[in-house]
Amino acid sequence: MFARIFGKPKEEPSTLSTLDKLNETLEMLEKKEKVLQKKIAVEIEKARDYTRAKNKRAAIQCLKKKKLYEVQVEQLGNFQLRIHDQMIMLEGAKATTETVDALRSGASAMKNMQKATNIDDVDKTMDEINEQTENMKQIQEALSTPIGAAADFDDDELEAELEELEGAELEEALLQPATTPATQLPTVPTQSRPMSTPAQRQPAKTEDDELAALQAEMAL
Repeated sequence: MFARIFGKPKEEPSTLSTLDKLNETLEMLEKKEKVLQKKIAVEIEKARDYTRAKNKRAAIQCLKKKKLYEVQVEQLGNFQLRIHDQMIMLEGAKATTETVDALRSGASAMKNMQKATNIDDVDKTMDEINEQTENMKQIQEALSTPIGAAADFDDDELEAELEELEGAELEEALLQPATTPATQLPTVPTQSRPMSTPAQRQPAKTEDDELAALQAEMAL
């Protein structure tokens, strides 16, 4: 009802649209300043021409116009400074607002995550992880045990069995007969004997052979 009577309320302009408007205004002021600078240069040139022509009154009029243009240029410069100041303030406010919004979003997300996960759930999850880890260790130890191997060994029993084996070996050694040491063989000389001549290698003749040979010679 109030909207019908007083009309629709105006929407607040966004920061970006405001910055765009300020940029457009700043460009417009810069263009006007350039135009005025050109007009000032023209009036100075006219004043010089009138001065050469000895027309003092016209030269003064040109200088007055130049002064008016300079005043406008100074005003435009002040306008530009104000716009620059406004743009800097808006950009700073925009950065601040965006920073606050980002921090607010992060805080809200953190709050939602804390609602979804409480400390009791974390403790329960850690207990489950530890339990599963312990079960896995037991399974690995069971798989690594050799097949048929005893879980525990009695050290005293093993020592007694070792003593029995040592006693049996000692008894067997005592029952074996003593062996006499082998006689030492004579040492074979290593010096080589001289080679015998063919005459030396002939067998020695007996006395009967010599006697028989002598009788044969006499018969001849």
